[in-house]
Amino acid sequence: MLVAEGVEDLEYWVTVMRLQEEGATVVSVGSDTQTHRGKNGLAVRADATASEVDPASFDGLVIPGGWAPDKMRRDPAILDLVRAVHGRGLPIGIICHGGSVAISAGIVGRRATGSLGIKDDLVNVGAEWVDEPAFRDGQLVWGRVVADIPDFERELVAAFAEAAGT
Repeated sequence: MLVAEGVEDLEYWVTVMRLQEEGATVVSVGSDTQTHRGKNGLAVRADATASEVDPASFDGLVIPGGWAPDKMRRDPAILDLVRAVHGRGLPIGIICHGGSVAISAGIVGRRATGSLGIKDDLVNVGAEWVDEPAFRDGQLVWGRVVADIPDFERELVAAFAEAAGT
């Protein structure tokens, strides 16, 4: 899970808990390991920095939204991590404003969704805007907004299970 100040609390915490329910070990990665406040005030702390983790040790990645992606997309180590995980063909979950990190990392595929606030940005990098709660475009799992978290989680868990061969 990527994390920074202003992450959308529900997109972060629901995903962490849902993946843990499936038996996953979730590692939160940021630009630093300071305690940050989510968009709605919950405390979040990264377990490690993007520059110190080994992308080969991950089975996928999730980019939650909120205001955090605007900060995360400015960190070259985070963009390198996103590119490395993508390059291995692993699932990457992207919800809400998380798409701005995907844009900066250059991994947006043919179809995309997210917050309406980044619709033009996704279209401008060549993606077809899809107004659906959640779907997959290859290895990318897209979700629109907080209200779509249940659909996003179903797609995300299925993508991780398929990648793991279970």
